[in-house]
Amino acid sequence: MKKQLGIAAIAGLVLAGLNLPAHAAGYGTPTIALSAGYLSGAVGAVGDPTVDVTVAQGGADVSALTVSASASSKASVAGTGDVSVTGTGAVRRLAVTARGRGYTNLTVKVTGLGGKTATKTLSYAASGAVRNPADARYLTGSADASAAVDVGGGYAVVADDESNVLRLYDRSGSGAPVKTWDFSSQLGVTKEVDIEGGTRIGDTIYWTGSLGNNKDGEYKAPRNTVFTTTVSGSGPATQLGYGRSYKKLRDDLVAWDRANGDRYGFAAGTADGEAPKQIDGFNVEGLEFAPGSTTTAYLGFRAPLAPAVAGGKALIVPVTNFDKVLSSGAKATFGAGIELDLGGLAIRDLRKNAAGQYLILAGSWAADDNSDPYALYAWGGVAGHAPVKRADLPTTDPGGWEAIVDVPDLTAAGARVQLITDSGSADLYGDGTEAKDLAHAEWKKARSAWFTIG
Repeated sequence: MKKQLGIAAIAGLVLAGLNLPAHAAGYGTPTIALSAGYLSGAVGAVGDPTVDVTVAQGGADVSALTVSASASSKASVAGTGDVSVTGTGAVRRLAVTARGRGYTNLTVKVTGLGGKTATKTLSYAASGAVRNPADARYLTGSADASAAVDVGGGYAVVADDESNVLRLYDRSGSGAPVKTWDFSSQLGVTKEVDIEGGTRIGDTIYWTGSLGNNKDGEYKAPRNTVFTTTVSGSGPATQLGYGRSYKKLRDDLVAWDRANGDRYGFAAGTADGEAPKQIDGFNVEGLEFAPGSTTTAYLGFRAPLAPAVAGGKALIVPVTNFDKVLSSGAKATFGAGIELDLGGLAIRDLRKNAAGQYLILAGSWAADDNSDPYALYAWGGVAGHAPVKRADLPTTDPGGWEAIVDVPDLTAAGARVQLITDSGSADLYGDGTEAKDLAHAEWKKARSAWFTIG
């Protein structure tokens, strides 16, 4: 009988052990990892970038784990209640609603079975509110957007004038690039080309550097570069390949102007010691093909004005064999300069649509920010057509308007265009640091915005 009772008691203990409370089951310490340690947002923004949180715990189903923000170093920027976490699997999505401009460190905590926890720190930066935030998106990874080309499927390739990296972004969302390409090695350069304009013909994108001196008035050979990339696919599947380059277009322009009586002062504007962003400087920022042409390209100048005085006209110089310049290295040939009245403003971008409707982004020859006026002008694409102002652009928010992504049907009611800022010189977070000098790529960002111009 004693033996039988012993067996029964042992069996009862075993059965009881199967139903031990969770804290006694020996669960491991949870683990937590963030897809990025740094995140940026904006006050009032729609669809700010997010971070993925990956969690696990030995012996536990991940659905039993909870993730939350447990502390904030500066709740006036974003508090724990401003952090939301969605999902119940191993990977959760964390979003932050910015409360104020500045920086805060958020403690992200996973709580597992047995009451065990683990934490990670997310360093968060919030920029200030902008006008019409529902129409604004933020392209992170770089603050110095300088040109953009639509590649279909709701995506665009965006160039940078502080590096040679081309980035593929979802036009409808905020966040990091889907893909990046850097053709510096193929171009044979180690410094920036200062990419300022781009346009697409078929499966080829043409890019141009500024062709001017650097800000200190020094000649830097990489800036005297135009090049092509080939495109395949569209949307998130877009792929770029390197095409060809030409590194004497500046020289050809100076020689052409000299042969025509130095009408535009290109020799003086490119002289040693001459900064490019002066009213009589030398700086290219727009590139687009002439109406119905795949051979003649228009170079739109930020400087000089023509004549180089206050109220002067914006300058376009046609390169009549631009296709051959890139395909075979032919010396550039030029048509007569086209001078457009943009109310004393210069060309910051120049684009057209398939119907041959041109849109000019006009701004100051001087400003790298929003301190001077910006406007959009419709144009017929030929010298005899006067530009027509379609919109004055807001200048109260950080960044200078720099790029037109594509051109809508300008005859359609309610036509909307997407523009992108160069925010490299902006103090986004209120600490006096220019965005281009921020320590973390996730905090660097350019802003895109939609405007109704129809």
